[in-house]
Amino acid sequence: MCGIVGLFLKQRDLRPQLGALTAKMLAVMNDRGPDSAGFAVYGEEVAGHCKITVRLAGDLDTATLAERLRAAGTHVSQATAHGTHAVLEVRAADVERARAWLAETGVARFVSVGRRMELYKEVGPPQQVAARFDLPAMAGTHAIGHTRMATESRVTTAGAHPFSTGTDQCLVHNGSLSNHNAVRRSLRHEGLTFETENDSEVAAGFLSWRMREGDSLKEALQNSLAALDGFYTFVVGTEGGFAVLRDPISCKPAVMAETDRYVAFGSEYRALAVLPGIETARVFEPEPATVYVWEQKQ
Repeated sequence: MCGIVGLFLKQRDLRPQLGALTAKMLAVMNDRGPDSAGFAVYGEEVAGHCKITVRLAGDLDTATLAERLRAAGTHVSQATAHGTHAVLEVRAADVERARAWLAETGVARFVSVGRRMELYKEVGPPQQVAARFDLPAMAGTHAIGHTRMATESRVTTAGAHPFSTGTDQCLVHNGSLSNHNAVRRSLRHEGLTFETENDSEVAAGFLSWRMREGDSLKEALQNSLAALDGFYTFVVGTEGGFAVLRDPISCKPAVMAETDRYVAFGSEYRALAVLPGIETARVFEPEPATVYVWEQKQ
């Protein structure tokens, strides 16, 4: 049993409130899983750059990490500390060099990369995790969050959601996949790598692979219905979009609300009750085996 929240803003005036609203929604889901929590926020893009989110190791601080990366040939324009994590803005052309250096040195653990996405996760209840990374102060267009009850693997930061296996892509999951080991083996042949044994990372990897092969977000999720066996609810974030999919049985709880200002997802309605204007929202339960996608207008 885990708790998922998602918030996609249609109107610009709500963007400064994205983090505060997401934090409120996530806190309500504490009862569904206090072991670990995490969230991804899609904020402003820095032209020509990508944001690499890392988890710091040992006593290394953010400023020292940035200097060491620069000395290794990576252009780091800005480095910002967020609790146990740091966000490094690097030139887009330097992303792979930076990732290789991080893997070789082990001074920080790679978490995600994106033009707009920052991703944070830690062990602990959602209120604590949100406060540690100052989620209420974050702004942006959309966000997804997850609070976990670890029933099939150890309670670790690496095992917390969201999982990110592609640029500006992440996924949170409530449920269980029965064939994730077979899918993981297949995806490794396609060049994907995995850091955990968590089935949710496999689901994220499958979507990244399908989108790399040319699928749209909607098509990738439709293909996952045939490839991934089990019971699940997925909430997915991409650079420009937000998507929801439930398995054909849909035994996991899910509810959505839509107004002219936002679209929101919660594992339970009480996570949506904290949102402004919820009393006039169209509230509905996502249909089984149906892909729902909302994307930012250009």
